[in-house]
Amino acid sequence: MKKIFLSVAAFAFALTLSAQQQTIDKKLSEKIKNDPNMSFVKSKALEVMKTGVNAGDGYREVWIRDYNTFIELAAQVTKKEDIKENLLVFFRMQGEDGNIIDGYTPKEQIGAGETDFSYSKLEPRYAAHKNTVETDQETSLVQAVYKYIQLTGDKSILAEKVGDKTVAQRLEWAMDFLMKNRYSKKYGLITGATTADWGDVQPEHGWGVDLDKNTHFAIDIYDNAMFIVALNNLMEMLPSTKNKWEKTRKEVAKNTRTYLWDTKKQKFIPHLYLNGSPFPADFDENNIFYFGGTTVAMEAGLLSREEVKASLDEMVKRVKEAGAPSIGLTLYPPYPNGYFVNKIMNPEYSYQNGGDWTWFGARTIQQLIKYGYVEEAYREVQPMLKRVRDNNGFYEWYSIKNEPRGSGTFRGEAGVLYTAIVMFEKLNK
Repeated sequence: MKKIFLSVAAFAFALTLSAQQQTIDKKLSEKIKNDPNMSFVKSKALEVMKTGVNAGDGYREVWIRDYNTFIELAAQVTKKEDIKENLLVFFRMQGEDGNIIDGYTPKEQIGAGETDFSYSKLEPRYAAHKNTVETDQETSLVQAVYKYIQLTGDKSILAEKVGDKTVAQRLEWAMDFLMKNRYSKKYGLITGATTADWGDVQPEHGWGVDLDKNTHFAIDIYDNAMFIVALNNLMEMLPSTKNKWEKTRKEVAKNTRTYLWDTKKQKFIPHLYLNGSPFPADFDENNIFYFGGTTVAMEAGLLSREEVKASLDEMVKRVKEAGAPSIGLTLYPPYPNGYFVNKIMNPEYSYQNGGDWTWFGARTIQQLIKYGYVEEAYREVQPMLKRVRDNNGFYEWYSIKNEPRGSGTFRGEAGVLYTAIVMFEKLNK
């Protein structure tokens, strides 16, 4: 059995909750303490985490956007050295322009006809893959390294030499990549392809995960909120970088509110397009509410406490209108059938187009706790906990009828639920 090196108490401390000083009423405290689903899910999450660090049984890759969300859980059952090594692989496979890969796969698992991979002399064991429509790989790695240091106290990773650069230098290099290749000088914001909220599928032809001549570039809340969180983490890990990045962080935060926040509707617009929209001219995309991007905006400090509550109320309202299982709903209303060429996004309420993902829903729960909305958080987490128990596992996403879909050991879901449960427990002490 792998060594458990981090206590739950140390882990809870690492969460740095803004709500640490608040008290919860006795009735709610007892509910949390005696909730059988919480204890079941927590135990099940630890059990699933012991079986590997790939995203789930439907994936052979170790993805950074997933690893970033279950590193806290991994820290409970995995040696510190192993977690560090998993992170270092991403740096060894960093692109020559500073970009960060999505994930890596053992070379021996790559089939003869598979060509969409990159390789690095610094890491001969693996093949790397990247969905280039995303702009969250670099920010996810910065956040994951930050969490690793918070969880373990091991700052030595920053001085680790990878090729001709230290990890600290490579972290900044990744942020430089975004500023050079994924930044709009006109709006002062991070860009990417048009996707459904935090998704990795663009509407255009083919599978839809790679930038190409058909891509409609856009600015959205998810990418920019992730960037702000990453810069906050970077400056805390490397105080010497503050002079370089603080101005950028402030400007991105200001521009996010200026260009993406719809004051009248009290929501973020889905996209600010740079070269036109891929959707019909008469389509009112701003009627869609993005749940995931809004949650990361909470984490980035882009919303006031009152706006967090208003966002939650809007989520709850739209979940009811959709007849969805939980606030893990990706977006509502969904994009009409046929708006995405990739069939996985059709019909409506499929996959990232209106599927229900605890992977983001439980992150909303975490933010509600941090902002002091503990009673609301406890209420909204219940359907997420219940379906883990009902299905005896962590599924990638759920249909509008709450049917499990995708990987049955989705560690991203296990990780964010585990973190939320520990946060509840911390408040209850």
